[in-house]
This record gives sequence, structure tokens and C-alpha cells, in this order.
Amino acid sequence: MAHIDLGIDEKQFPGISGPMQYRPATAKPLNELAEVLLRAPHTLPAGERELIAAYVSGRNECTFCCASHSAFAAAQLDEGMTLVDQVRADLDSAPISAKLRALLRIAGAVQISGRNVTTELVADARAEGASDLEIHDTVLIAAAFCMFNRYVDGLGTFAPEGQDAYAESTRRIVEFGYGSAVAQPAGESAA
Repeated sequence: MAHIDLGIDEKQFPGISGPMQYRPATAKPLNELAEVLLRAPHTLPAGERELIAAYVSGRNECTFCCASHSAFAAAQLDEGMTLVDQVRADLDSAPISAKLRALLRIAGAVQISGRNVTTELVADARAEGASDLEIHDTVLIAAAFCMFNRYVDGLGTFAPEGQDAYAESTRRIVEFGYGSAVAQPAGESAA
């Protein structure tokens, strides 16, 4: 049970969706930020941006955000959950591009502290072909997910266990985006 009464069934609105139902005025800009960072047209594929979110959430030990964004990433990456698991287990040996690895290192530094992002990490990412937009958005995705993770965990919300629990929200996010994220309880269609 969440630390505050959200006025909803947490099993129908798990993780961040419960607090977003509780406070729609703050949900709207948070969903808009997620939509721009994770789905809007960009040079990085949406699956890679979701992977950054999952990686940071895993490092923050946020069960709900890590599981949900791992599922969202897997649905949009050709290698699926196998790749997500490999990146989360061992970034150095995961079969990803050198550019994505360098961006994930930046995201990992942000997760510890923004001050841990060094000119060397940025230079390494640039040397691997990362644009300033990709570096900027990696830092912002990592920073935003530190906030989202703390929002979810700070309110002590319910996190379903097992990847099957995230199947419907994955379908909804991939198909309709983050504007649909709080429109329906888990297991119901937004369409």
C-alpha cells in the first residue's frame, strides 16, 4: 500500500500511474516530458532511449520503473529483453554500439550525480559519434528518471512482479504514447 491514500486500486494503477491518477495536474507535464524524451522524433531510436531509462531505473533499484521501461525498450529493440538484460547485467560486454555504451556511461554518471559527468565522458561519446542532442537528451533522460524513480519509491507505490504484468502497458505506450499512460487501469485498452 502506498504511503498516502491515492484513492484508487493500486493493482489497477501500479507504480507511477497511481500518483498520476491522484494528481492529474502534475501527471500532464510529466507525461509530456516522457513523450518528448522517449518517443518524439530523434536521432536515437525509441528503444535505445527506453533502454537508458531502464538502465538508470535499475541502478536506482526502482522495481516498477526498471521493469516497465525494460519492457518498453524490449518491445522496440530487435534483440528484445535479451539485450536489455545484457546491458543491465554488464554494460561493458553487452552487444551494443560503442556510441550507445558511451551514452549509457553518461547516464550512469548522472544517476550518481550530475557532477560525475566529466568532459572525458562527453568526449568519449562524441568520439563514438554521439551528437550534442543525443548527449543532452541522455543527461535529461537520466536526470528525469532519477526524479521519476524517487517519485514512485518515495510514495511507496505497488510494483507488479513478472514481465507479464507489464504487457498491456507496453502495448499501450508503444502504440499510443505517454499521453495514454494514466488514461486506463492496467489491463484495459486506451483505444
